[in-house]
Amino acid sequence: MATFLYKIGRMSFRRRHFVALLWVALVTLAGVGAASAPAAGNSSFSIPGTEAQKAFDLLEQRFPGTSADGATARVVFKAPSGEKMTDPGNKATVQETVKELSDGSEVVRVTDPYQAKAVSKDGTVAYAQVSYKVSGMELEDSSRDALEDSAQDARKAGLTVEIGGDALQTVPHTGTTEIIGIAVAAVVLVITFGSLVAAGLPLLTALVGVGIGVSAITALASALDLGSTTSTLAMMIGLAVGIDYALFIVSRYRAELAEGRDREEAAGRAVGTAGSAVVFAGLTVVIALVGLSVVNIPMLTKMGVAAAGTVAIAVLIALTMVPALLGYAGRRVKPAGEKGRLLGRSRKQEKPAKPNLGTRWASFVVRRPVAVLLLGVIGLGAAAVPAASLELGLPDDGSQPTSTTQRRAYDLLSEGFGPGFNGPLMVVVDAQHSDDPKAAFTQVGDEIKGLKDVVTVTPPAPNKAGDTATITVIPDSKPSSVATEDLVHSIRDKGAGIKADSDANVLVTGQTAMNIDVSEKLNDALIPYLVLVVGLAFLLLIVVFRSILVPLKAALGFLLSVMAALGAVVAVFQWGWLADLMGVEQTGPVMSMMPIFMVGVVFGLAMDYEVFLVTRMREAYVHGEKAGQAVVTGFRHGARVVTAAAVIMMAVFAGFIGSSESMVKMIGFGLAIAVFFDAFIVRMAIVPAVLALLGRKAWWLPRWLDRALPNVDVEGEGLRSDTDRGDQDRELVRA
Repeated sequence: MATFLYKIGRMSFRRRHFVALLWVALVTLAGVGAASAPAAGNSSFSIPGTEAQKAFDLLEQRFPGTSADGATARVVFKAPSGEKMTDPGNKATVQETVKELSDGSEVVRVTDPYQAKAVSKDGTVAYAQVSYKVSGMELEDSSRDALEDSAQDARKAGLTVEIGGDALQTVPHTGTTEIIGIAVAAVVLVITFGSLVAAGLPLLTALVGVGIGVSAITALASALDLGSTTSTLAMMIGLAVGIDYALFIVSRYRAELAEGRDREEAAGRAVGTAGSAVVFAGLTVVIALVGLSVVNIPMLTKMGVAAAGTVAIAVLIALTMVPALLGYAGRRVKPAGEKGRLLGRSRKQEKPAKPNLGTRWASFVVRRPVAVLLLGVIGLGAAAVPAASLELGLPDDGSQPTSTTQRRAYDLLSEGFGPGFNGPLMVVVDAQHSDDPKAAFTQVGDEIKGLKDVVTVTPPAPNKAGDTATITVIPDSKPSSVATEDLVHSIRDKGAGIKADSDANVLVTGQTAMNIDVSEKLNDALIPYLVLVVGLAFLLLIVVFRSILVPLKAALGFLLSVMAALGAVVAVFQWGWLADLMGVEQTGPVMSMMPIFMVGVVFGLAMDYEVFLVTRMREAYVHGEKAGQAVVTGFRHGARVVTAAAVIMMAVFAGFIGSSESMVKMIGFGLAIAVFFDAFIVRMAIVPAVLALLGRKAWWLPRWLDRALPNVDVEGEGLRSDTDRGDQDRELVRA
């Protein structure tokens, strides 16, 4: 591996014009493809295998043209103080609004509040429900504009009007903090390298990689139904790892220059050694992201695969484009230890410098491994405590900020009709094989009326064939409550008995039931996903480190950091700690996909630092140093760069906290805090402490396994043999 990558690095440095032209061509091709591709809306949302999805599919067959899974909007009206919605003037305004809403090209139907009895008992609140042909993620902007314009016209007449439902879903924006994250990364790179040129290389290559990845996603969005939100994760992960991978190559290049090698040789060695770590670190991230497909949620699978493709591009750029740009930079990239003009005159230090901070810290840890280990584990354990109170759910309008019309509509409906009115359940009764469908419909309605937490059960509404009916159930509790979840399960339990009595299938669907099914599906997939991803990466790390205990320690350290990160997410987004600082306007259950998402992404990123830091230790150990000294050597060469990489990743992820979308905000915070815990506590404290305690045993591998495993030579031993043997022979001849 090292020898092969060494040749790629030298070739890219030597033929830099060709390599640069190739990447420019790829950027141009991807950009042209994105610009000429048909505009894609948001991807369709489906959850295969869930009861709610089966019910939606059945409704499409038995109630053709009704668009059962189409978007809905609830236009909620409130009368001025002292008036009622049944007053003639207010009634005329509402009916005029209903007429305007009915004219939309994507509208299927609009209910009149006065005919549908959608006026509260006190007469102050009423609502009109608008049903669309397509889902909220596929709705045209013109339909949303018409909806908001109609509401504005009613407001001018003196009514309070708010709009709820999924019809107002929009593509989230990340805000200016994302740019701040990139600016922080630039500052960290300048401080790390002391040169604008050296600092600019990782930023430039990362932007090229993200540009190609996002442009390719945009170009393929329509054909593959990727949607406009798929690129969010790809941009977030691709930018972070792109900067980090280039950072490690450039840092190793400067170290090789400091040892007296010419620039082409230094580029080859940098790619051969640090590039090997980049390849395996990238593989762990790709495994974690592609592994999201085991959840069997198409949207999540597409996001994972798209992000994995962007990571793969970042790896290729680090191995080829970075050495090519180093060739163009020439002497403007200084050897390690030599300051550039930005931070001082270009000169080498004449007297030996004192040990750097990484060396001093590693030496301290090697002397006090037990104390450091206990402090790190106890600290992460304390941070993980809130995770015991983790509540999972998917967001509804009740989790929106109070400044939004969706949240205000939610509150008005709760005020006028009760909290459960915001999450109606749709019960579908399939009586196609029943001897008496009408009796089956009636039985289902009667059974549901007797359940706890039920406020209203509408009469069955059969289709034209009379073999399928829908029943709307209004719970007494809000959609995200445990009581509503229990009601869904109770209806399904009753359905099993009805099936035995009348051969009629009872299915529960609707947005609330879909959210419950998604949460359960994600929870059920967490353990298999964890086993798959950690298992594959564990095998990969055995090959990299040729050790059993080092990969095991890496996996256990990851579990500590991810649990601590989940604890922090619960504290901020569920308990409300520091909510104002993070811009969290409404606390509530943690996103149900957050645990499995964090497991995947954080594991991949955690293995990045493990590979980068520990390969330096392994390299020193293989080249003859004692186990304890190898730990110190690894930190002397890698701690500064790993620290810079972690700060950059944290800055990039934290930039997404400014997003308007609660899911993106939560992901950005979760990944940023997870990188902090993993890089600075697990990898910088717990890892060296454990390795110091294990000593030589850390690098133990059974002989039979050593013979069976392929030798990938991450440490660059092959390079040492090929390029250094001649120097060593000449030294012997002189002697």
